[in-house]
Amino acid sequence: MRRMRSVPGPVIRDLVLVGGGHSHVIVLKRFGMNPMPGARLTVICRDVHTPYSGMLPGLIAGHYGFDEAHIDLGPLSRFAGARFYHDEVTGLDLAAKKVFARNGPPVVYDVLSINVGSTPSLSDVRAAAGAVIPVKPIGNFIQRWEALRERVLTAPRALSIGVVGAGAGGVELALTAQFALRRSLEGAGRARDFPAIHLFSASPDILPSHCPGARRRFRRLLKERGVAVHLGHRVVEVRPGKVICEDACEVPLDEVLWATEAGPAPWLRESGLDVDARGFVSVRDTLESASHPGVFAAGDAASVIGQPREKAGVFAVRQGKPLEQNLRRALLSRPLRSIHLQKGFLSIISTGDKYAVASRGSWSVEGRWVWRWKDWIDRRFVKKYRIAPE
Repeated sequence: MRRMRSVPGPVIRDLVLVGGGHSHVIVLKRFGMNPMPGARLTVICRDVHTPYSGMLPGLIAGHYGFDEAHIDLGPLSRFAGARFYHDEVTGLDLAAKKVFARNGPPVVYDVLSINVGSTPSLSDVRAAAGAVIPVKPIGNFIQRWEALRERVLTAPRALSIGVVGAGAGGVELALTAQFALRRSLEGAGRARDFPAIHLFSASPDILPSHCPGARRRFRRLLKERGVAVHLGHRVVEVRPGKVICEDACEVPLDEVLWATEAGPAPWLRESGLDVDARGFVSVRDTLESASHPGVFAAGDAASVIGQPREKAGVFAVRQGKPLEQNLRRALLSRPLRSIHLQKGFLSIISTGDKYAVASRGSWSVEGRWVWRWKDWIDRRFVKKYRIAPE
């Protein structure tokens, strides 16, 4: 990865990758392993270091350092022979086949792929923008989490912290934040100032998409650890020092972490691409745009027609290889191949203290060995894209 990979011959077609999500990380490595003569790759990404979502809880808890939980797109792009532009995309000109970025000139493409993840969806919550700490984008969250932790350590009293959203991400965040803050306060000799943690679920139960066994396990864990769970409480307004729920219930809070399902980047809809009801790019089972040939989308940014799936990192990873194969076919003007993503997947949710619960279908299990299993899976994935293949 230390040396730029070059492909002999003139540039015939331009492939532009917007975003550095899990799918594009896989695309870059596969192009580096098998360069394509005549194709020039360009990566445009807001972050040089792309976080691996599965390791975010461990990063917050202090089990991983920054480098362990991130993939450096610079060396990976050089390995793939790609130009890397550290910039944020703001729009597209689909007719002229141009990508517009905030700080640079337009970039022309022949084939375009979008893997930009998702952004917080706060439009239906009054006064929430700027008043809450959204989990996504993950890079922004890490910076704001450190500021929150510092506030907890320096506050003259114990604070009250809320986590809005009781899906896998919200439950995991509530338990991880509790563990991390407790450890920081104990290290500072302020164990008595441990903050109260509140978890808000708009649905009647936590983890609505998981099996009953997994829900039972986490209801028990949350109760054992003293997390206050507010079921059927949809937060509709955030005010200084409190949140207000749909049933007019008010809960005093000093900080609010936002872990509800995120939405798409606004420029996707504004670009003229066909999008679904929520604004994610509508793609066929080839991952190509339903409205614009030569434009692809994957991961959280995409909605595969006829294959509705959760916005989970596992699907972005599974789309990486077929996306790379279809991008090559598109560059060569060859027929694309369909893919079918299985509905079920293994979910491993950690609890902050190197303990985790795994579930798939109606099966679930928990223990410290489950966390070690998750740790092995996550480290193996990141290592693949940090070390060049021989």
